[in-house]
Parts: sequence; structure tokens; C-alpha cells
Amino acid sequence: MKKNHPELLAPAGSPEALAAAVAAGADAVYFGGSSFNARMNAKNFSGDSLADAFRLCRDAGVKTNVTVNTLVGDREMDSLLRSVEELYLLGADALIVADLGAASLIHSYFPDLELHASTQAAGHNTLAAVELQKLGFSRMVAARELSAEDIALLCQRSPIETEIFIHGAICVSQSGQCLASSMIGGRSGNRGECAQPCRLPYKNESGRSSYALSLKDMCLAEHIPELLRLGAASFKLEGRMKPPDYVYGVTSIYRRLIDEERSASPDELAEMKRLFSRSGFTDGYFTKKISRAMLGVRTDSDKRATAAKAPVRDYSKLADARVAAFAKSRLLDADIEAVIEPGKPASVAMSSCGKRVVCFGQIPEPAKSCPLDKDQVASRLSKLGGTRFCAGKVGVRLGEGLMLPVSVLNSLRREAVERLSGELGLSGDTAERAPRLSGTLTPPDISSAQPITARVEFPERCGLSPGDEFDIVFVPLEKYRPGMNANGVIIPPVVFDSETAELRAMLETAKNAGIKHALVSNLGHIALAQEAGMTLHGDYRLNIYNRWTAKVLLDLGFTDLMASPELTLPQLRSLGLPAIVYGRIPLMTLEKCCIRELYSCAECAERGFLPLVDRMGAVFPLTRAWKHRNILYNSVPVYMADRKGELSAIKGRHFIFTDEKPEKILEAYRLGLPADFPHRRIKS
Repeated sequence: MKKNHPELLAPAGSPEALAAAVAAGADAVYFGGSSFNARMNAKNFSGDSLADAFRLCRDAGVKTNVTVNTLVGDREMDSLLRSVEELYLLGADALIVADLGAASLIHSYFPDLELHASTQAAGHNTLAAVELQKLGFSRMVAARELSAEDIALLCQRSPIETEIFIHGAICVSQSGQCLASSMIGGRSGNRGECAQPCRLPYKNESGRSSYALSLKDMCLAEHIPELLRLGAASFKLEGRMKPPDYVYGVTSIYRRLIDEERSASPDELAEMKRLFSRSGFTDGYFTKKISRAMLGVRTDSDKRATAAKAPVRDYSKLADARVAAFAKSRLLDADIEAVIEPGKPASVAMSSCGKRVVCFGQIPEPAKSCPLDKDQVASRLSKLGGTRFCAGKVGVRLGEGLMLPVSVLNSLRREAVERLSGELGLSGDTAERAPRLSGTLTPPDISSAQPITARVEFPERCGLSPGDEFDIVFVPLEKYRPGMNANGVIIPPVVFDSETAELRAMLETAKNAGIKHALVSNLGHIALAQEAGMTLHGDYRLNIYNRWTAKVLLDLGFTDLMASPELTLPQLRSLGLPAIVYGRIPLMTLEKCCIRELYSCAECAERGFLPLVDRMGAVFPLTRAWKHRNILYNSVPVYMADRKGELSAIKGRHFIFTDEKPEKILEAYRLGLPADFPHRRIKS
């Protein structure tokens, strides 16, 4: 890695892919263990393969960033810490973490282990980076949806390092904001098991089919000079599910581009497309050209092109070559001078980098046969293999007819190497790490308010007011107008640096109209709401899965928090936080407008909800959000009115109202009536 160049961070979903990344010139790699990582279907690493991975990277001078980037339950936290301790003792350079509670625990036990905030932590702006720094993070992996302008602002203002994706698959939903796989099929993307429903076809209400949620892979290879000027600490390549050939090919090309400070040639772009593409690539987010040109699927033509690839290389041998080159590159020239004269202790002096040491041995004896010669002594003293030195100038002052055992020469050489290494601070590259865990882990006690709250997606169509039924009624901040029946606003789930000034003005307007409460779904919203003098309430999008995360957020100033809708009833009861008990849960926050692909902007403005129909006929409502983003809602609402006993331990309740009449729902909850429409339950 050249001075001032960002590191090139490559994926490694298997030992073979790791060797490919090392061989291709990655400065750092990221991989997962056998648990707690967001690519549970990759081969990953455990046992001997995990130790071997660290050994290879250490020997090649490659940094190791290990993914611990899933949400973690209370009962799993002890197991997670044990896994982290193993990674720590093996020499991990950093952990990529999404769960804030896990991060707080890891930082308390292993404060010298770097923490990088995963994209699953939804870092969209500088204010999020400020909060993450408070929690012990030294780097934030920025949202893939950021433009060049917002990346530049983040890099300029962030108190911690910024890592950006430059190549690979893009989730259509904002990272950490997707519940589609979990709510539809029971496989949580936040837990590393995403079933990728976004890659399937959908229809509009007239039956026209489209892959409206499937995005092409990102490729910023044509923007390398601009990227180098932005100030990011790390350029990340996606692909832990990809084979070694892909990892080697893509990493090799970006290695050349970064080193040569140039954009990709047509041939290089064609080679990356051959390795893997979905109807080509996109740079739409980076360039702010967000259009249907970003959509793509893996076609038969794409698959044939990838299948017609060159024979698989022996990446282990190529990685070994890099190990050898790294070892050689670390060698320091050392000048050696030996003095072996009659009646004096033999001495060996060694000097390098301005430091000099002298070691003394026994007095040489007269030789009975085969006296020492200068070449023999010089050869012995030049044997520096396995050390950080290579022989520079070697001088020997040798008296006539003397004998000194070879073992003495070897001992003098070893002693000189050891002492000079100490003088230069080379006695060990890293401090020895010792175990840190002992005893039993006890979840923290948390005390949170338990309000009864509601959100209203279309406030102009709903007469709901704060009062007897609800402590707080929230409406979207961008839809709030003075005089509405609401006492709280929902801050948009995504706010980039270039948008914060406008959002501040909106909050000021709401505050001046008497709004006192803010529903906050991102760390980057905390300061904005506090500046407006509003009380902070935690939304479900904060992904609160355990009591440690709740404690972290309460300490940051929240009055109450909403539990993750992915939790089961027993988990909710144990956590003791308010939960969503009614309503269509938003499944995705989309930067790329999908309504345009299936309908029109005019229909969006007129109708509010527009149906997205899957292969089974389920209808998922889409609606436009702030800055032309989209929110995709679940096809059916959560309904628990007739399960009051199961909810008895959950005091705080949250209702989501979209296009239904609240009066009917509220009466059903008062009377405990069963639903007469399709619905889903909180899992028991």
C-alpha cells in the first residue's frame, strides 16, 4: 500500500478465497468465523482453518478484519464473547460489528481490539460516526448509497475512519433496515441468513412483471482517481459468497488501479464483468444517477461468460510467494564486523539503522590443524535466515593460525542479532495477548418508560389524536404540518450529510409548532433531535435485540426504546421493552425508487400506497418517503388483539397505522376480538 493510499480490503469466504485475496495483493481481508457473521452460508473459518488464516495473513503482512456483524440475543452474548476472545488471542486486527450491545461488551473486555461499525449498523452520516466513536469504534463502514459528495463530507468531518464499498453486490434496502427475508420467510438478514427476496420478480396491479428490487453490482473502477481524493481509509470489495477466481481477479484489477492511480480500461471492465455481473454494473449511487439503469439480474449470458473462465490457479502457491516477498521486504541491512585475534576475546559487532551492538566470546586458541580463514568466518556470520536482517558489509579481522569453535561463532551471531533487534524494537511485532474472560456474564438491568404509542403514515387521512388511547402519536416529519393531531414526529430513517441542514429546519418548524417528541431510528438522528429540544424515543429500526444494546441507547439519552420486531414473545418478555403489537411493519427502506419501475410518480403522489405483488399473489404496499425514497411494507399486519394474555408482560405497545381505519382496530384491541383479515403473529 502506497503512502496516502487507502487500504484495499478484499473478501474471503473460504480458505481458498483467502489465499486468492492474499495472492492478488489485498492490504487487508475480511472473513467470518463459524457463527455471528452476516454470511452464514459462506464456508467461513473455524478451528485449524481459522488459525491457519491468521498465520497466513500475518506472514504476508495482511491485516485481518473479522466479521461479528449479526444481531445477538441475551443468551448468546457469553458465547459471542468467547468467540471474540479466540479471535483476539489469534491476533485479529479488527472486528466488524453491527450489534451495539455486543460492541460495548467487546470494547470493555478487549479495549485494544479495533472495532469497525458494519454497514448493518446503518452509518449514513457524520453524526452517526460521532456517536460510534463514543462507543469505542475507530472506523465506520459507510452506507453503499452515499454519493461522492456525501462520502467526501463524511471523510472530511468524521472523527473516525471511513470505509467505503467500491465493488460488488448491493442490497436494494438500506443495510440494517431490511426485514423482508425475516418477516416473509423466517430467515433473518440481520442474523446472517438472508434469502434474497429482492432478487425475485414482482408485478404491479395490472400484472406487468419486473425485477424492480434487483440491483446490478456496484463497480466504481472508472472513478479511482476521484475516489483516491475523497479521503477514505479503506476501499472494500464485496464478495464473501464468491469463489476464489472472482476474489483473485477483482482484487488484482483494483490493486493495479489503486497503485497506478488510474481508472479501469475497457479490457479490465470486461474482465470484471466476465467474472460476475448482473446485466453489467452500476455507479448510480456514487454519481447520483439513480434510475432504472441500476436494475439487473443474473442472466444466462452472464452465467455462460463466467463459466468460460481460465483454469483455476494454485492460489496457495501464489500466496506463499507473497509471504516470501513480504519476509524479504522486511529485512534490514546489517553490517557485521568480527575481530578474532590472539589473547583477546573474540568479538562480533553488528549495526543497522544507526544502532550498533558488540558481543564478546571466548579467547581463540592456536589451531592444531585447519585454522580459521576469513571466508569461513564471514560465511558463518552472514547466515541470518529467519531473522529481520540480511548481511550488508561483512568485515573480518583475523589473526594467523587461530581456532574458534563454529558453535561460538554461531552463538555470537545469534546474540548480536538478538541485541540489535532489541535496540531497534524488533523483538516482537505485537504484544503477547492474554485471555481476558472470567466468571459469568450478567445482563444489565434496564429501566425504560413503557408508553402506548402509534405512528400514522398518512396523517391527512387519519383523525387519530394523542389522548386517552395513546401517549404519543407520531407522524412522518416530512408530512407534519402545524395543527395536525400529533405530538411527535418520525425522523426519516435515512439522512445524509448533505441533507442535515434541511432536516434541522424541519425539526425547528415542528418544535415551534409544539412538537415535543421524536421517534429516532438511527444514531445519526440523536444530535438532531436533541438540538431541537425533543425527547428521544427509540424506533424498531435501531435493531434492539438484547439488554446490552438497550443499555447503550438509554445511556445515549433515549427515554424509551422499541424492541426489534424479529424477537419472539419469550424474548420480548425477557427484554421488557415496548413492542409493535399491531400494523404493517416496514420491510425495506429503498434509496432507489421502485415505484417508478412499476407505476408513475403521478400515481405515487395521488394514491399513497401502490401494490407490489409477489409470485404467490401477496401484495406488499409501497409508498414514497422523504427525498423520493421508498418504504416497502409487509403484506399483512401484525395482529395480537385476541392474545392479550401473551402480551401481559409487555407493557409498552406500539401501533402502526397505514391505510386502515384506526377506530376499528382500537375497538378490537379493547375487546380482544379475533381478526377478520389476513395477519401475522408475534412468534411464540
